[in-house]
Amino acid sequence: MIGSLRGVLLDRTLRGDHPSGEALVEAGGVGYRVLLPASALARLGELGSSVFLHIHTHVREDAIILYGFPTRDERRCFESLIAAHGVGPAVALALLSVHSPVTLRRAVVTDDAAALTLVPGVGAKTASRLLIELKTRLDFDLDLPELVSVGSSAARGAGSAASPKAEVRVALAGLGYGAEEMRDALSGLPEEGSLEELLRLALRRLAGAR
Repeated sequence: MIGSLRGVLLDRTLRGDHPSGEALVEAGGVGYRVLLPASALARLGELGSSVFLHIHTHVREDAIILYGFPTRDERRCFESLIAAHGVGPAVALALLSVHSPVTLRRAVVTDDAAALTLVPGVGAKTASRLLIELKTRLDFDLDLPELVSVGSSAARGAGSAASPKAEVRVALAGLGYGAEEMRDALSGLPEEGSLEELLRLALRRLAGAR
């Protein structure tokens, strides 16, 4: 079972029929064909440069296929997706070509089925089912609670007993939201409540403001 691959990037191509790509990586004199999300393919660097990929090895009766990802989080997200009912590797790659793990988490937390239907091959019914399945899978496999603990730890690291709203601000910053978005999301939040509750309310407000 191949878990990672470090080598020289010999070639890369986008698949015209699907939002994903393929890289040819040479390691120890062997060229490995690796399938990646299109967004990951663009981040590999120039041909001839050294690359490192986290690998998911997919074994079928007729083939052994390598799926590669620049970060461990992307690989874990891919593995959570293919564990969902009716989602194969091709659809999982398409989802990760359109959505980063962060934006996929946002879609799941805020029940944003429309965001998932932006992906080729994902219709309204599939998106609704995925939201239900991924809520459970992402909570544990992709450690969404850790986003909350990261925000809490950062606030505590500032040397003060931060309010829940201050901790939500830190958590939103960790999710990649800008200052104006955070200000709008925080403006209507109650002063009291658990960090988890307030963060979910903030994310729903942000989704509704689109």
